[in-house]
Parts: sequence; C-alpha cells; structure tokens
Amino acid sequence: MRLHPAVATHLEEVLREVLRFTGPADVVVSRYFREHPKLGPRERGAVAEGAFAVLRNKLSYASFAESGTGSLMRRLALLGLADVAGIDALAGLTTEENDWLQRIARIDRSSLPLAMRANLPPWLLEKLVQQDGEEATLALSDALNRPAPLDLRVNALKAKREDALAGLAEAGITAEPTPFAPLGIRVPKKPALQNIPMFREGLIEVQDEGSQLLAQIVAARRGEMVVDFCAGAGGKTLALGAAMRNTGRLYAFDVSEKRLAKLKPRLARSGLSNVHPGVIAHENDTKVKRLAGKVDRVLVDAPCSGLGTLRRNPDMKWRQTMDSVAELNAKQAAILDSAARLLKAGGRLVYATCSLLPEENEAIASAFLAKHADFMLVPMREVLAEQKIPLEMQDYLKLQPHVHQTDGFFAAVFERRK
Repeated sequence: MRLHPAVATHLEEVLREVLRFTGPADVVVSRYFREHPKLGPRERGAVAEGAFAVLRNKLSYASFAESGTGSLMRRLALLGLADVAGIDALAGLTTEENDWLQRIARIDRSSLPLAMRANLPPWLLEKLVQQDGEEATLALSDALNRPAPLDLRVNALKAKREDALAGLAEAGITAEPTPFAPLGIRVPKKPALQNIPMFREGLIEVQDEGSQLLAQIVAARRGEMVVDFCAGAGGKTLALGAAMRNTGRLYAFDVSEKRLAKLKPRLARSGLSNVHPGVIAHENDTKVKRLAGKVDRVLVDAPCSGLGTLRRNPDMKWRQTMDSVAELNAKQAAILDSAARLLKAGGRLVYATCSLLPEENEAIASAFLAKHADFMLVPMREVLAEQKIPLEMQDYLKLQPHVHQTDGFFAAVFERRK
C-alpha cells in the first residue's frame, strides 16, 4: 500500500520546524499531529519516522539533497520517507524525483567521508574518535543511527516474564526475553500498547533494558527508605517500587512538575502504594534536607546530554554542544553532592547518566570520591555478581548500543562508610 502524496508535504512542514532545533523533536511532532487531527495512524507513523530518519542521517542527507530539483526541504522529506517506507511506497513522485532517489540509493555509503558515515556533529565525532578510535566510533554511530526496538519491563507484583511473553504471543506480538535484565522483554516492532489489556492493567511497562539494569543495581529491598532523586516520568521509580515489593517508602523527587505528572497514570496502573512523588525547587530543597542521614539507597539519574539515547532522540546530537555539556557537569556534581547527604552509614548511592562522555561519567565519579572521604566506590563487577546480571564490567557500568543493544548508560555505585 503506497503512501498518499500529501505525506511528503506534511513531512516538509514538520522538518521546517524540527530542523530549527528550538525544542525536542518528539514534542514538535506531537504538536503538529494535534494541529492536524485528520492524519491517519499510518500517515502519522510515516511522518514521525521520516523526520527521525532525517535527524539520524542529517549530514549525509543534506549532502545528497544538494543535488536534484525542487526545494531542499522537499528532497529531505523524500529521503526520509524512502528510508522508512522504501521508494516504491512513495506516490506522487515525478520521474525526475524517482530517478534521483534511485541514484541516491545506489551510492556506496562506505565510500563517504567519515563525518557523513557517522552522521555526528564534528565536536562529538572528534571526542569519540579520540576516546575509542575510528572503527569503534563507526560501529557505535551505526548503532545510534538505527531506530531502537521497544523494550518492556514486567511488573513483578502482577506477572511473571513467561506469562507476559505468552500474553504478547496471544495478542500476535513477536517478543523475546532481554539477555541481561531478568524482567525485560524486547519487541522488534512498535505495537499500539494502549490497545493491549496487559499494558492497561499494569502488567508491563515501557523501559529500555539498560534503564532496568540501573534500577536493579540500586538493589532496593523490602521495608527500606529509598530516594529516586531525579525521577522524571518515573520509569526507574516503578522498577524500584516493585523490587521493594510495595513496602517501605520510595520518594520520587524531580524539579519538573510536568515530568512528575507523567508518573501518575503509570503509578495508578502499577498497583504501587509505597511511592511518594514530590516536586523540589532544587537539589537543596527542604524536602531533601529533612531526609539527611536517613535513607538506605539513593538513585541519581542525573540530567545529562542524553547522547546515549540517540536511537530514540536523534535530535539530541544536533542540540548539544561542548558548552552545554560543561554546564551540565557543574549541575551533575552539585546534585550528586546533595544526594550523598541523604545516605545513612552503609547506604548505597548510584550515580547514572545516559551519556557516552567521560566528563559526564568517570570524571564526575572520580571528583566525588576525591571530595567525599566518607564514601567508597563499590566495583561494578561485584554489584553485577551480587545481582546475578551476566555482564562483564570493571569499576563502572558502561552500556553501549553496538555492544549491548541497549541505550548508552553509565553508572557508578558508592557506599557510605560505616
């Protein structure tokens, strides 16, 4: 079934806004769909995926689009749609446009310059090549420039993984267990989850396998007092609450009321009653100070560049800069310092990011240890063995899309000395 010619026009309009990089691409796309309610599900899918394909391949597509006729935005839209649906699915092409797309399809991508093959901004490409070498950087960028599968977490309070897999199979959805997270399920395609009773009843929740592992290494136990310091929309909060078997007290703090509001419907589905969401003004809010020295475990999923999530958020690589990363570093250190005050003796502190950059990861962890003699690093290999997670790591958790098929994550585990 071919796409209606109007889809390319809609994608042109979306790209005009998205490529300004004034805000997150998914927000821009969602707003466009609200303004155009008559667009059907298939057309919406093509427009959204087409926009993300252009963002993933911006450097090479911009170069390809310099040839051909018509407007630049039209050519970019056609490249995006050809990427996600195939040239044969595009209706309304002129002979010239069809010939041009066929010529582009025959280009040997391996012959392109490094920057165009990686489709990364120069500052980031240079950093990654210095860090890991050209070959590893190309392998990483290739993984980052592919759409991510859909990962689900089974709510252990309501179901077992094998039962959830059987339920998905009954619904005609292909799925498999994730290799590392014990409650994870990977779905290659993206079904409409809201139509599946298991999702509506809170038996499954959307969460990347890497994110599930971050929650697991916190090792939250029954009856403990636990804080998710930068809870956001609460994916890790829900995983922590289930690990605590709905006992103890779990505080979900965030500076964004809008982000925390997204936790409410998820919390209602989950069946958890031990979660206490709270909006805080900053990391030294009185709500935080009241808990000083009382908490068993704290997870700091720090605000970061998000460069490990480019499979899902390809616009992040074009929106971040070296300066914006430097600003985040100061914020990350301040949040970690503040969160550390909450821990009682023997308590566990997990610092995590979805970044690939050492200055947001190892550098922050090292600086924290240098400043806090009352904390020690717990080597990640010990934490993973304790949690029976079959991953080989040294001091830190470093998940990479091309190696582990997860988003890019970093984590360090600290313990307050007794």
